[in-house]
Amino acid sequence: MMYGALSRALPPALRRWVLHFESEIESAAARFAESLPADARVLDAGAGELQYAHLFARQRYLALDLAIGDANWNYRKLHCIADLSSLPLATSSCDACINIVTLEHVRDPAAVVSELARALRPGGRLLLVVPHEWEVHQSPHDYFRYTRHGVQYLLEHAGLATDEIRPVGGFFRLLSRRLLNALQFFPGLLFVPAALLFAPPALLLPLFDGLDRERNFTLGYICIASKPQRP
Repeated sequence: MMYGALSRALPPALRRWVLHFESEIESAAARFAESLPADARVLDAGAGELQYAHLFARQRYLALDLAIGDANWNYRKLHCIADLSSLPLATSSCDACINIVTLEHVRDPAAVVSELARALRPGGRLLLVVPHEWEVHQSPHDYFRYTRHGVQYLLEHAGLATDEIRPVGGFFRLLSRRLLNALQFFPGLLFVPAALLFAPPALLLPLFDGLDRERNFTLGYICIASKPQRP
C-alpha cells in the first residue's frame, strides 16, 4: 500500500528514481509488448488487477489469476480464475506469457513454470519477474525468494531457453529502498521527522549503485526465456 501511495503522489521522474524496481518492470513489460506482433495471444499469469493490460492493447490479452493474493484488490476484471499450476489452456496455445512478481506466491513454482512452458507455442516467449530481497507481502500467500541460479534452474527444468536474467539494481538501490521502508514504522506526527532523517540518504544512495558490479544485493530479477522451436 505504501508503494501505491508513493506511485500516485510522486512526479514521474522522481517516481522512476525512488520506485526503481517497479519502473524497470513496467519498462520491461512495455518493451516485451512492443516486440510482439499484433494479434499475438498473450497470457498474463498472475494478472491481479490487470496492471499491465494497457501495454498489450494490440494483442489478444488473457488475464488469469487465482484471485486470493490481496483482499483489497478488485479481481472482477479477470478473464479467468484458475490455479497457475494447472492452466485451463491447450498446449502451445499462447504466443507469449508474462508472470510478474507472482512466482513467490505459488506453492509449487516448478509446476507453474512448467505449465507456462506447456502453454507457450514453440518459439513463444516468457517475461518472468521475481523478487530476491523483498519483505513478506500478501501474507500468508508468500512462499519464496529467488536467486539468479534458482530462476535459471526453474526455466531450464521446464524446457525453456534462458535469454536474459537481469538483476534490477544493486546494494545501494536496495539500501535506499530499505530506508524508505523504515518510514512505515513512524505513524502520525513522527512521520515528518522520520522522513527528514531517512529520505535524503535514500535519494542519494542510488548514485553509488555502480559500485556493486556483481549485483548480488538486488531487489529482484527480470528474466526473458523462450520455448525452443521443434526440431
